[in-house]
Amino acid sequence: MKKLLLIISLAAIFCSCSKQREWNREQRHQMRQDLRTYRDMVYLTDLNDVEWELFADDVAVALENDFPVYATFIEMPSVEDTVTMVVVETVVTQLEADAHNMRHLFPYRQLVAEGILPEGMSHQQIKSYYTCLAKKVDNYYNSVEQFFGTILAGNIDSTQLGTFQRQCAADFEGVVVTEIDVIETN
Repeated sequence: MKKLLLIISLAAIFCSCSKQREWNREQRHQMRQDLRTYRDMVYLTDLNDVEWELFADDVAVALENDFPVYATFIEMPSVEDTVTMVVVETVVTQLEADAHNMRHLFPYRQLVAEGILPEGMSHQQIKSYYTCLAKKVDNYYNSVEQFFGTILAGNIDSTQLGTFQRQCAADFEGVVVTEIDVIETN
């Protein structure tokens, strides 16, 4: 009888001290709301609302899988860095899935504002531009990580990627391609 009472009391203590092993609905909702601060990142700015919700779900699920105890996760000193890392990893994963996601990285209206593409292109012309750019990127960069590193490194205009943008834009009337010598140092 003493053993039974001891086992029951130990089980009760264990159950009362164990932390919740999955996030509840409110915690998931809060994480999705917190992710909205990342909406202005390159690639994410051009997602429509449905695409954004799917992206936020992917990030939230990845975080929940890696950190099943929400309270512990939120109290981590580097929680913002961790979330940023998972956001970037999710973007890279989505880029690997489809090289034609260039439209999210380099939105048409941004390319027009920068003078790379002319105003008023047809849907077919825009598609042709992004197909050309994706093909050049796929042929030049060894991995999506290398490509994404180029984007994160700084001024795209002074990189090989900027040259690709101008070369693909040269097929369209009214676009002037200027050559820039790129000197890369290792």
